[in-house]
This record gives sequence, structure tokens and C-alpha cells, in this order.
Amino acid sequence: MDKQGAALLSVFSNTTLILFKLIAGVVMGSVSVISEAIHSGIDLLASIIAYFSIRQAKKPADSDHPFGHGKFENVSGAFEAILIFLAATLIIYEAIKKIIHKGEIESIEAGIGVMLISAIVNLFISSKLFKIAKKTDSVALEADAMHLFTDVFTSFGVFLGLIVIKFTHIYILDPIIAIIVALMIIKASVELTQKALCDLVDKSLPQEEVKVIEDIIKKYSQVTSYHKLRTRKSGDRREIDVHIRMENSTTLIDAHNLCNMIEDEIKNALPNSYITIHIEPEDEK
Repeated sequence: MDKQGAALLSVFSNTTLILFKLIAGVVMGSVSVISEAIHSGIDLLASIIAYFSIRQAKKPADSDHPFGHGKFENVSGAFEAILIFLAATLIIYEAIKKIIHKGEIESIEAGIGVMLISAIVNLFISSKLFKIAKKTDSVALEADAMHLFTDVFTSFGVFLGLIVIKFTHIYILDPIIAIIVALMIIKASVELTQKALCDLVDKSLPQEEVKVIEDIIKKYSQVTSYHKLRTRKSGDRREIDVHIRMENSTTLIDAHNLCNMIEDEIKNALPNSYITIHIEPEDEK
């Protein structure tokens, strides 16, 4: 399954779960179950955004976007994080209203069943999305998978809370659980924002990847030194440029062949890398 197929799978699963959660939450009068429906609603919107951003990011470079469209995925991740934060705020607001006005919950069994099914489904879908996101190095798909994985914990938390309410009849636990769910969502939102913004502001590749690049360059004896190594991420694309110095006697053909070997080795170690190598004579200052 490719990135687009995974995003569509997420859209389908979220749509189904929203309907079940919303119906159960309204019938029960449970703010924690309704908050989970809102959470899934935001996940659905995030999945749709991820799907279209992945389609956009796949477009080849053009005159307006000479470096490609990869950062559409990063923009998508940042926007999804904002949506998650807004959903959490809404959940907290509704939970506080429920605490103030109180009220009982009916048909708890329906909520228990829906939450358990939701946790199981989201565990399966998020695991699949994480696997594909890692394989394709997709920020947008990883953000979508993280949303669903958060849903696993929140749905299971609501599931356990409803069981406790069923046997204790302590109904105030319902909005309290909803607030706990919201706080977990906010935590996920902050983490997603940090990850998405790192690439948008052209943060360097992780240190371990930079070291891989440096080790490859150093292994070639024809390279007397290197400098101005710059790296960044654009969606699933790694962009690398570096200046290397060679002996003054090196022919143009030999320099060209050496650069090709360095590029090929870096691409094998770090797939989807786009590399620019600037050659300088050894005695250049």
C-alpha cells in the first residue's frame, strides 16, 4: 500500500468511528464519548488534509517550485496539530459545562462497546500507517498515524472509565475522563507542531544522518577536506549540499566520477536524497 492508499484507509476508518461514537454519545448523554467523537472528527479532517498534501507533495518540481513540493507535507502536519489543539479546547469546555450542570448517563453498555471497538480499530490502522510512514518517510502520514495512536489510549481510557461509572454510578467521572483525554490530545498537538516546524524552518537533518554523510565523504582519499555541509528536509526529501576540496592535479573527469560515487553512496544510505557537490582546488582559501 502506498502513502495515498494509507491516507484513504485512515479517512474511511475515521468516518465510520465518528458515526458510531456520535450516536452512542448522544444516546448516552456522555460528554466523554462525545469528546471522542469530536477527537475522531478532527482526525478525519486531518486524514483528508494528509491525503491531499501527499498528492500535492508528489508533484515534480516546476518553475514556481524548483525544489519540489515536499514541504506541503510539513505544512499539513503543522495545520493538523492546530486542529487537534482546537478540538482539545472544545472538549475541555464541554466537560466543564457537564461538571457544573451535572447529569446522569444512560445506556452505558453501548458506549463501552463502541469505545472498545474504536481502540482496537485505531490500534490496527495506526500501526499500519506508522509502518508506511516510516517506509516512505512521510511527515503527513506520520502525523495522521500519531493522531490515531492517541485515539487508542483515549478510547481505551473512556472505555475503562465507563466501566467504573457503570458499577459505581459516580457520574462526575465522565467529564473528568473527557478532560484527561483533552490533555493527552494537547500533548500530541505540541509534539506534532514541533516536528512539523523543524522542517519548515529548514532545521538540519538529525545528527546521526549528518554523521553518515560525513563518514562517506571522509572515506575517499581523493577528498583532501570538505566544508559548508548543509542539510535540510522537505517532506520525505533530504536536501544536501557540500563543498569538497581535491588536489589541484585532479582532472575534471576524475572529479566528476568521484562526485557521482559519493552521491550514489549517500543515496544508498539515505534514500530520497538530493545532493549538490561543489568542487574546489586544494589551495583555494
